[in-house]
Amino acid sequence: MRPLSFLRRDPSHDPAPSRWAYRWERLWLTPGFRKLVRVGMPCALAFCAGYVFFANEARQQAMAEKVVEIRRSIEERPEFMVKLMAIDGASPELNSAIREVMPVDLPLSSFDLDLEAMRKQVESLDAVKRVEVRVKAGGLLQINVEERVPAIIWRGPDGLELLDQGGHRVSALSIRKARPDLPLIAGEAASAAVPEALALLRQTAPIRDRVVGLVRVSERRWDVVLTRGQRIMLPPRGADAALDRVLALNEAQDLLSRDVTHIDMRKPDRPTLRMTDDALTTMREMRGIQVKASTE
Repeated sequence: MRPLSFLRRDPSHDPAPSRWAYRWERLWLTPGFRKLVRVGMPCALAFCAGYVFFANEARQQAMAEKVVEIRRSIEERPEFMVKLMAIDGASPELNSAIREVMPVDLPLSSFDLDLEAMRKQVESLDAVKRVEVRVKAGGLLQINVEERVPAIIWRGPDGLELLDQGGHRVSALSIRKARPDLPLIAGEAASAAVPEALALLRQTAPIRDRVVGLVRVSERRWDVVLTRGQRIMLPPRGADAALDRVLALNEAQDLLSRDVTHIDMRKPDRPTLRMTDDALTTMREMRGIQVKASTE
């Protein structure tokens, strides 16, 4: 039999771990350290390898060209191509103007369309009030337009212009006879007071056939120009009330059919009438006859 001496341990061998082994085992038990070794170090090595690989300019150029090629192959697929453009809500003249200013040459990929820039380009046209631009299924570029409606004609420094109800320019007008259905205003800065002018013109409905138009005077008040060279001079404030007073006098006394050139209402409490030269001469003659008869 073997002696039991082999069970004895060598006193020189210590079964406990060394100091560095103990520290490593304690460190490995830390979750953050394990994550750093298992995730951080591989990522760092991959990043370094990628950096070294792409540091070469030739590889960078080749990779960029490949990305562009892949992107272009996707963007130019038939389902992404815009082939037609439709414009709704615009007159034939405005339709042609929009097609001229649109910065697109179809067919074109929908990825190459800047819809916001196109919307601003169309809205820059005077006749356009509001516009919506979108791409519809089937390769259709849809443009929905709300066109400004001319409400008045302004004879300004640049000639005749059509304005909408807010005074915004719609388009130029060659001759007055082209739009006899619209009223006329004139004078400097008259376009800035279009709502007031339209309100006054609506008041002149009883004498509409006599009204030629309105003239803005000194950028602060209006004159109503009538046929036969007559004018109703309105005040800067309370113009509607002064005009109603003149219309009432005309209805009661047929004022505008008399030999009157100007009805000055700039001082509503002291209205003034200017007579024609013939009427003044006749009046003086009548006064002279009356004075002569009274002296005899």
